[in-house]
Amino acid sequence: MNERRAPVRLTSLAHGGGCGCKIAPGVLEEILKSSPIRVSSPDLLVGSDNNEDAAVFRINEHQAVVATTDFFMPIVDDPYEFGRIAATNAISDIYAMGAKPIFALALLGMPVNVVSKEVIRQITYGGESVCARAGIPIAGGHSIDTVEPIYGLVVIGLVDPARFKRNNGARAGDSIILGKPLGVGILSAALKQERLPESGYRKMIECTTQLNTPGVDLAEMAGVHALTDVTGFGLVGHLLELCRGASLNAQLKWGDVPVIPEAVRLAKAGVVTGASGRNWGAYSGDVRIGAGFEEWQKMLLTDPQTSGGLLVSCAQEAEADVLALFKRDGFADARRIGLMVTGAAGISVT
Repeated sequence: MNERRAPVRLTSLAHGGGCGCKIAPGVLEEILKSSPIRVSSPDLLVGSDNNEDAAVFRINEHQAVVATTDFFMPIVDDPYEFGRIAATNAISDIYAMGAKPIFALALLGMPVNVVSKEVIRQITYGGESVCARAGIPIAGGHSIDTVEPIYGLVVIGLVDPARFKRNNGARAGDSIILGKPLGVGILSAALKQERLPESGYRKMIECTTQLNTPGVDLAEMAGVHALTDVTGFGLVGHLLELCRGASLNAQLKWGDVPVIPEAVRLAKAGVVTGASGRNWGAYSGDVRIGAGFEEWQKMLLTDPQTSGGLLVSCAQEAEADVLALFKRDGFADARRIGLMVTGAAGISVT
């Protein structure tokens, strides 16, 4: 059978891309708020409450299974890079709980009459390459014929039940640290519009394929009180999860927030994602911004991040050690972006 077909831009086959594909926050909350069936267990340490990154189920006194799944439509046209990004993003939720990944299962949906077998192979190779870098096998999975291309992973990890990190443990006075710069969603939108320069593309790939490995060691630090990662709901959405979980206010300094320079230029030129506006609509009621704050800055705060950075709430005396962990693993843009303070759950940006 002849597998040669005209090249197809993967992003042209999808109505969204990366974590920007997420269902809008308000819609998702409405869907999930009134499930008629609830089954619980004393060993289910973390379930669907408070929008945690993964489920945690205790096996014994010293071991708990951490399980997550994540998949989405193409954020780039290169199939190998799409596979790498999707796999890195899925594994991140294990690191965001402070757990060590141990194996994965692949989730694949492809329009097989449109996308060639070789392109599909390159997507799966990309995912396998990231899992190999994380030191885990892909032990199986599931595939279906779909209208739009979809790829991702189920990832299983292990953690000591006494040491995993949740997103609701922040304390007043904590430093807020972000591991990666914002702007990936904007770069993705520019790529789809064919307005992204090569330098921006390289930065996008660099950010989205960097494994959030510091999460494992952050779990060992008593001074780290809360941990999550920034993905489809943007910095504002995921930071609000920390604020609401601890009933605290986050005071952010815009000038300290790391942002990809190319994303700033594009945002000022009006290149943003539809998800940014949906996120702002969902969260703006709990966000206070300083005078003169411009629209492009709002869009960066709510920009959906695919495989975004870890977001850490830690004691100020632990800040230097936390940043040292990030620097050790090559996260050059990691920095403190604000403080947790007493007050109504929300975010203040100056």
